[in-house]
Amino acid sequence: MAFDLAAAALTILGLSLFEIVSGIDNAVINAEVLRTMSKRGRKWFLLWGILFAVFVVRGLLPWLVIWVTVPALGFFGALTATFSSDHLVVEAIESSAPILFMGGGVFLLFLFFHWLFMEPKIYGLHAEKFFHRQAVWFYAVVSIILTLLVWFSMKRNPLMAFGAVVGSTAFFITHGFKQNAEKAEHEMIHQKHAMSDISKILYLEVIDSTFSIDGVLGAFAFTLSIPLILIGNGIGAIVVRQITIGNIERVKKYKYLKNGAMYSIFCLSIVMLADAFGVHIPAFVSPVITIAVLGYFFYRSKKEFVASTI
Repeated sequence: MAFDLAAAALTILGLSLFEIVSGIDNAVINAEVLRTMSKRGRKWFLLWGILFAVFVVRGLLPWLVIWVTVPALGFFGALTATFSSDHLVVEAIESSAPILFMGGGVFLLFLFFHWLFMEPKIYGLHAEKFFHRQAVWFYAVVSIILTLLVWFSMKRNPLMAFGAVVGSTAFFITHGFKQNAEKAEHEMIHQKHAMSDISKILYLEVIDSTFSIDGVLGAFAFTLSIPLILIGNGIGAIVVRQITIGNIERVKKYKYLKNGAMYSIFCLSIVMLADAFGVHIPAFVSPVITIAVLGYFFYRSKKEFVASTI
């Protein structure tokens, strides 16, 4: 019993840290838009935004993912399935998990490579500069990876191959939304005809839903338990909201946090893909790796931040 509680606590800690750090980009966008809103509008965003982010987005999305992956469980059965001792339920989840792991793993892997090859960044490791100069190869690399994953997946389970394609599709769709979000943010801040606070809050919630997909899919590398995902991601979402309101400028000074988030995403994608192909990864691996990677880049960020203030 004590071991189960310790494992759950470790999983929740890993989920929370991953959600917080991967949500920094979203927090920056939110903070820029919130500066253009009234005090009352900011309070509304903090209250209703947290409720929507925790209970609707980060509660509903993982539930829907399990339901779509294992439709035989039913809509409500998907929520309680992880607590069921029925061997038929356990077998249904285990037989469908490789499809989920494949789709989530491909999504996260593409997300990492897009950041590594394409996105402007503060270089945390020497190799990042080399890959950034090879940006033209991004589409070739991910296309080859997708082809290989589909080929080997078809030999095990055709639905795994389909999951890989769905993960790729989801990445490019959400990437398009994120690009539009950055453009819309710039226009919203600099446009002459200001939008109402309600319109801005609705806009921020839509953007939050898009950015939350990274954290939700990554959460399945930690656990298939919807309640644990809800608790861990929920805590992280609340912390991100508080950072948005009060400490975003200080957080931005910890310049390698984004690097830590992306290397965590890479590690989680490898865990999910390995699980999809039947390699058993102990449950503690994902939270331990996440904590270690984020801790390293936080230490580096803090070290340089302190040095710059002396």
